[in-house]
Amino acid sequence: MTFNSIYQYNFPTTIRFGLGAASELPAYLKQNGLKNPLIVTDAIVAQLPFFKKIIANLTANNLTAEVFSDIHKNPVKSDVYKGTDVWDNTGRDCIVGIGGGAALDVARAIVLRVHHREDLFKYDDLIGGDVYVTNEVPHFVTIPTTSGTGSEVGRSAIIADDVTHQKKILFSPKLLAKIVFADPELTYDLPPAVTAATGMDALTHNMEAFLAKMPHPICEGIALEGITLIHEALPDAVNNPTPEARSKMLLGSMMGAIAFQKGLGVVHSLAHPLSSLLDTHHGLANAVNIPYGMEFNIAGFEHKFRRIARTLELKEETGQAVVQYLFELNSRINIPHKLRQIGVLPEHIETLTDLAFADFAHPNNPKPVSRQDFKELYLKAL
Repeated sequence: MTFNSIYQYNFPTTIRFGLGAASELPAYLKQNGLKNPLIVTDAIVAQLPFFKKIIANLTANNLTAEVFSDIHKNPVKSDVYKGTDVWDNTGRDCIVGIGGGAALDVARAIVLRVHHREDLFKYDDLIGGDVYVTNEVPHFVTIPTTSGTGSEVGRSAIIADDVTHQKKILFSPKLLAKIVFADPELTYDLPPAVTAATGMDALTHNMEAFLAKMPHPICEGIALEGITLIHEALPDAVNNPTPEARSKMLLGSMMGAIAFQKGLGVVHSLAHPLSSLLDTHHGLANAVNIPYGMEFNIAGFEHKFRRIARTLELKEETGQAVVQYLFELNSRINIPHKLRQIGVLPEHIETLTDLAFADFAHPNNPKPVSRQDFKELYLKAL
């Protein structure tokens, strides 16, 4: 595969992948009779040169964009309601999400809310709320700007309650984007710390998906290839970025999001409370916790870790070798090894433990995780 061409994949979303793919957005909208997109992004992306270029391209093609960027780093319900108000008041005809996981989650949640106006969390998948997603949704396009969550190819949005900080999952196949413009050029300006954290997020998705207890051999194959791409590309993407490294990371990120329809696990349940309680970047939270979560999962699943070790081309094909690899990878890309280095204090542990035990991800972990297990993992990582 060369990295200077644009390819099309259908899985099942149409993905236009390659350098310069984002420039195809205006022509696509016009071909589909769409003239007034609501662009959902975050406040940082909204100021970047590539974003301003996208808006200028839309304007040059007689398309009228309205930008909504008033969202939190870890999105909450009120962000979705504010964005829906913008839709209501500005006569939009489609939604384009541009950004990382937060922007794309808010964009997808607005897509849901446009024609589903009961309380947003009525549609929480964890209480069977997906059955209420019965109406049509606006035309939805995604353009990722990080190689982390893979939200661009997803069909769910994770939104937290403003008050309780508990995360909810809004899910429906209707929430898949009609098309993804996956353009590695948009990731070129990411600072090393963001590249590292989002890259470890993508690696966590692939590893946890591979280990998740639900049987899904198709997703497991995708996850192993995602691990390979990230293993090959992440250190260079952080320390010596090249178009090839950026392209491999964007592919590996999308593969992780496709694979984790199989489920996630203990690492995400450790990470989610750090974001909701302490506003920790989700990728960074996963990055610090993944060695500890993987170590917890080794016993009884040695055969799975042997496959991961083989994929990583480690000398010893053991779970412990995988854990050591993760610590060494974090060191290479300047990720801390301990939670206290990212602002976690001993007095946070009990609340974090309660939130982790209540989290939606760990029921898919290959082995059960008790409240005491979570507490011990946090203390070990502290």
